[in-house]
Amino acid sequence: MRRIFLLLLLLSAACNALNAPPPTSTLAPTNTPTITPTASNTPTASPVPPTDTPTLTPSPTLTATNTATFTPSPTASNTPGPTTGFTYENWQSLSLPSDISARLASPMIAFINTNNKTGASNATPQPGNDIETLYYVPPTNSASRIPILQLDDTTGQQIFIAPTGDAVAYLKPTGTNNTAGLYIADFKSAISARVLPIRSLTQRGIYNAPVWSPDGSKMAIALATGYDIDIFIVGRDGSNPTDLTMQGSYDFWPVWSPDGSYLAFVSDRAKCPSWIPGEAGTCDGTDTPPPTGGNVYIMEMGTKKVRQVSDRWVTDPPKWANPRTVVFSSGDPLLGDSEHAIYAADAISGETRKLTLNGNDVPLKLAEAWSPNGQEVIFQAAGTSTDIVLANLSGQEIGRISDLPFARYGMTAAWSPDGTHIAIGGISGQCPYGVVVVDSNLNSVSRSNPPPTMCDPVYSPDNKFLAFDGINPHIDGRTDIYVTNPNGLGLVDLTGSLKGQIDLIGWVGG
Repeated sequence: MRRIFLLLLLLSAACNALNAPPPTSTLAPTNTPTITPTASNTPTASPVPPTDTPTLTPSPTLTATNTATFTPSPTASNTPGPTTGFTYENWQSLSLPSDISARLASPMIAFINTNNKTGASNATPQPGNDIETLYYVPPTNSASRIPILQLDDTTGQQIFIAPTGDAVAYLKPTGTNNTAGLYIADFKSAISARVLPIRSLTQRGIYNAPVWSPDGSKMAIALATGYDIDIFIVGRDGSNPTDLTMQGSYDFWPVWSPDGSYLAFVSDRAKCPSWIPGEAGTCDGTDTPPPTGGNVYIMEMGTKKVRQVSDRWVTDPPKWANPRTVVFSSGDPLLGDSEHAIYAADAISGETRKLTLNGNDVPLKLAEAWSPNGQEVIFQAAGTSTDIVLANLSGQEIGRISDLPFARYGMTAAWSPDGTHIAIGGISGQCPYGVVVVDSNLNSVSRSNPPPTMCDPVYSPDNKFLAFDGINPHIDGRTDIYVTNPNGLGLVDLTGSLKGQIDLIGWVGG
């Protein structure tokens, strides 16, 4: 019986084994859930692109960085320089005669006396006090000289007097940053004050002396800006500083016409419209050297319109022969130029004429001095010799002097205001001859033997006197201020009682 039961159990198990599903059916459900989660992780990878997208966002940042680096790159070739602002400070009271304005109604001579030794027993300059004094003296009374300013001798001849005589600009190059600068002494307010905190009048390598308007109401001066030089005007009381030439070019050497209607100046704007990096036509970054000259321009002060006078390159300041005629020269033999030519330009018509001698021209015309009417000029004709020639603007030679062989650039000539006399002397202490005066045809009027020799002659604005630096080689080369009649006669020493060094500045007032 037990055997029968065991046999039935075995048969049942065999039947169950034959009816069971195949094993693969069991694995299928197992794999499906395993793969499904893996597939469900694939969308999880979809956030990766958004993660990449923010990574790409710095791309514009890189572009902006490149742009910023490129824009200022020209600056490296022309770094902006320091700029100087106008001010009105360091006030000091002036001690002047109460009747100074009345005295200036007549022309007076301005000169500097340096290192005056009051108690010295002889006339030889002696070291010691390092002081210079600006004096005014009437041409007929040396005892009436007026001390105007007392300065440190580092100022030297950097003293610039208004034609009216009642305003003086002067440079204090030494001292602290709070005291060094360009000052203006205004006689009307009896105050001296600093208007510019600068130590030098050389701006970007070009010396620029301040120049007064004919009425003494304002002063023009060229100053370095960030990248160039501009011409400014400022009132004698430091008021209304104005930039006249915001061009981006180098604008310098301003000079007023005698009636104040025009301002002539020199500019490189035709060659370099701008030195500001990034501006159209800029010379920055082009290896163009800073200019040492330029072309002559005229500004009409009423309208501020500017006109180029000539395309000739000049390396010396222009001058005015009269209210209508501006004169200038072109070519520098010291720089290797084969010609030094002279020109006269009409401020109204714009006509510019070059002086060329008829039939006997010379390439080097030096130390020129134009007549008050702007039609004649006296100059050194430099060739194998240095003759003195007088010619008119048409090229006709009026006269020639061959027995006064000044060194090249060693002559200076001054016309009397009425155009009837010309004084001929040396310059800067190099003065080999006595008093020489000729007429408007170069005929001799007077010629004296030294001493004294004559340097830097200048006529008074009223045409009554001729003043000059006279050197006496018999007294240790002492220099004094002398005055004569317009014809060079009637010699008077105005400074013989002073010790130290004497330097003539010129006529003021009147």
